[in-house]
Amino acid sequence: MSVLQPQVTRAGSLGRGFQPALEGVRALAAIGVLTTHVAFQTGSVRSSFPGPVWGRFDMAVALFFALSGFLLWRPHAFAAADGGPGPAVGRYLRHRVLRIWPAYLVVVVVVLTLLPDARGASTSVWLANLTLTQVFVPLSLTAGLTQMWSLSVEVAFYLLLPIIGWMLWRLRGTTQRWRIPVLLAVGVAALGWGMVAERLPVADGVEPKNWLPGLLPWFIAGMVLAEMCAAGHAPRWFAARWVMWPLALLMFALSCTHIAGPTGLVAVSAAQYTVKTALGSVLGFAVLAPLVFSAPRRDRFSDRLLTSGPLQALGRWSYGIFIWHLVILEAIFPAFGIVPFSGSMLSVWLLTVAATVAVSAVSYSWIESPTRDWLRRRESARRDARSATMAAVTVTASAAPANAWIQPSQPE
Repeated sequence: MSVLQPQVTRAGSLGRGFQPALEGVRALAAIGVLTTHVAFQTGSVRSSFPGPVWGRFDMAVALFFALSGFLLWRPHAFAAADGGPGPAVGRYLRHRVLRIWPAYLVVVVVVLTLLPDARGASTSVWLANLTLTQVFVPLSLTAGLTQMWSLSVEVAFYLLLPIIGWMLWRLRGTTQRWRIPVLLAVGVAALGWGMVAERLPVADGVEPKNWLPGLLPWFIAGMVLAEMCAAGHAPRWFAARWVMWPLALLMFALSCTHIAGPTGLVAVSAAQYTVKTALGSVLGFAVLAPLVFSAPRRDRFSDRLLTSGPLQALGRWSYGIFIWHLVILEAIFPAFGIVPFSGSMLSVWLLTVAATVAVSAVSYSWIESPTRDWLRRRESARRDARSATMAAVTVTASAAPANAWIQPSQPE
């Protein structure tokens, strides 16, 4: 296998820090999810072309999952490579909870109390949506919140990640090379989930194909990328945009055909599910790899685009775009007198994007950013308190030996 040694150093350094291009990718993925839902609600997916293309923009979810796999597994991978301790589970879980739930809870309450098609939801629907367990509760995906099935899967991955990290903890040093083969083996095994899901005795209204085991390969695509960064080597062509991005485009084109199943809410066979999952895994890896394994260049259009101010802002607001866009889309139709499933995709898309971006910016400024800032201040205060305590202990300990030489006076 050809290895680009100079690229190894750059990949390792880039893999450790914030990469603005990935924020730009996150923005495009969020707009992709929005686009496929607009296409569905306007009926544009029913056309012979480009209907399947619009419908298959749901592959942006594979990109989201690969991003999560890369960014969240990266500390585990580098800890194994450096021989240091892994990430603290408690801190990791606190950050995940405050990253996801505050803004999400606001959306759930707004939808279930104000959206006409969602009002009057049962207690089970409320609980399932508030706890992000919709994929396990029958008929709990309600209007304005149907996209949250993927967030439910994401949260399941958050919970599983520390367990995977613990299971692979011994693969360090000389055995680190086995980490990628193990992850790939798990990913390949997970491709068979479609056949298992069809045989599970679940209640009507529950779709096991939307559970984490079947979509784990999308996360593993990013986890393997993180392992390559930590290992410090990768095939030369992983860094080549002219190789990897056409490969990603090919995966997307194939996903638009019958081999990956129909788009929309139509059931897919186990074979189609497996194909779509495999295509999404390669797509996610192929999009991200060149951004990780090659240094950004200002003379390259893709780098300038992904790191531009607008895409960086959309990347910061991408979570808000994801959680808010469906309820806004639902409100666009009556507000502008547009009949659902009657076309008008461009106008509905523009209105939805404009309103969603505005609401997401507010959500980020009022909920997401203040919540994370609060957690950072709290953790900083805890660190300062621990440092002060350790300093006091050190001073006390250093003073003790000096006094130990002073012997008490003995009686004559």
